[in-house]
Amino acid sequence: VISVNLDEWTDEEVNCLANSGGNATVNTKYEAFLPENYKKPRQDFATEDRAIFIRKKYELQQFVTNPQFACPLHKHGAEKRHNQQHSGSKHGTFRNSWMKKESENKGVKKMMDVGMVEFVGLIKVDIIRGTDLAVRDVMSSDPYVMIILGHQSMKTKVIKNTLNPIWNERLMLSIPDPVPPLKVLVFDKDTFTSDDRMGEAEVDIQPLISAAREYQSSIITESTQICTFLASENSILAKDSIISIVGGKVEQEIALRLQNVEHGELEIKLECVPLNQ
Repeated sequence: VISVNLDEWTDEEVNCLANSGGNATVNTKYEAFLPENYKKPRQDFATEDRAIFIRKKYELQQFVTNPQFACPLHKHGAEKRHNQQHSGSKHGTFRNSWMKKESENKGVKKMMDVGMVEFVGLIKVDIIRGTDLAVRDVMSSDPYVMIILGHQSMKTKVIKNTLNPIWNERLMLSIPDPVPPLKVLVFDKDTFTSDDRMGEAEVDIQPLISAAREYQSSIITESTQICTFLASENSILAKDSIISIVGGKVEQEIALRLQNVEHGELEIKLECVPLNQ
């Protein structure tokens, strides 16, 4: 489940999922009464067809053996939905009417536009260290790093009172299709005001993805350089960046020269894992 960490889970919900028995067991319940000769959408089917099937399977629960099988909802989540259904907001109206035939297509379109994002893999981003970062407090800064890929974002811990922080922290995001640039932003954490910017950079991860796809079935065991990107005075690279195979993994080490700031560099390492891995 790609976005499971975007929500809060109760112990009851976690236990329900843990005791469900896995995909095969769950599908025997959610798909117990699929109509005969019903063509279940596969991965290569149109997004709209898959979206409609997902709604029928999980939201309408048209094929289940037991309508009460689904895991329990948050109490506060149920109250929130109740309030939305009785409010005059557009969101509440959508919640209250998605099962009606005339609004079903609108619901599917909303799911396609917002939720049904195609992913091509995962990218692991190791935030290693910052060097000579900008001062944003009296004498120093409290820096942290945020990475953004499409609509996803993650951030590191805050390192207090330093201009040369060492994070050695791994963040991981799903890679959407089409592939956007990876945005890397550095901030100074403030308690009573908005966080101050300490520079940013954009990284084109398409070459790394292409290399990962090409070498995903490779039997190369020794460290091997695939390609090199040369640093220059006008580029965001503080030094040459190399895509390599290391221990069977396709990685890229990058020293970024932060932009829109007085000075500062950030060292990161990327690893791409194609979806079929």
